[in-house]
Amino acid sequence: MPNSDLYVTWAQYHRLIERLAVQVHESGWRFDAIVCLARGGLRVGDVLSRLFALPLGVLFTSSYREGGGTEQSSLQIADAISSASPLPGPRWLLVDDMVDSGATFAQVLPVLKARYPHVSEIRSAVLWGKGHSVITPDFVVEELPHNPWIHQPFERYDTVRFDDLKLGWADR
Repeated sequence: MPNSDLYVTWAQYHRLIERLAVQVHESGWRFDAIVCLARGGLRVGDVLSRLFALPLGVLFTSSYREGGGTEQSSLQIADAISSASPLPGPRWLLVDDMVDSGATFAQVLPVLKARYPHVSEIRSAVLWGKGHSVITPDFVVEELPHNPWIHQPFERYDTVRFDDLKLGWADR
């Protein structure tokens, strides 16, 4: 069933991140830092940074701004990576939650290489790879050839109101 929706629980989401970590670890590839694409890659990058004990940088990007976050528009890329100190080494792992059309990775990779010439190798890692993507990440936990819309567990906070939280909405 093409384009059906995929609903992901917190437990499933965390298990996917753990599977990604194992996949990267078992590849034997060694890297010096992790760069996550915010917002979707924040949780993935945080967990990988902790597991691999490597510094984390955050590059803010935005393309799903229209239609309540469901329609892709032109990609905005922050001017710099946010991190406590400059990221070390010539090898970086670029992480995000998914590769949908592939447009974000296709535009971000050359920008990173141009801005950080000391980086000689960047590999990419995602939880989900969609079939219509023009980019194939180096590490993918789940291939989704039918391109479903993915409902991630944190998306519920896009519409919740503070009064709902006071009433215990998050516990439901």
